[in-house]
Amino acid sequence: MNTYNVTLKYEDRKSGPEGRTIKIDASSIGGAIGKATREFVKSLDRKQRFDMNKGLKIEAVRVTTDKSEAPTEPQANAQ
Repeated sequence: MNTYNVTLKYEDRKSGPEGRTIKIDASSIGGAIGKATREFVKSLDRKQRFDMNKGLKIEAVRVTTDKSEAPTEPQANAQ
């Protein structure tokens, strides 16, 4: 599984630009966009969904973490 940061933005009729960044675990970028969009739409009310349908901007970026191991100290054998 990869981790993606998906940013969804739309123009709200009252408050102007609105949006949210959602961190999603998915196997592909398409799956991450789908999961994030479903979660985002569930949080909106009817009027916000109407505004969102006029234009939704989606940005998805894969989160890369270098999992290089920290230098480990040699363990002393107790005898």
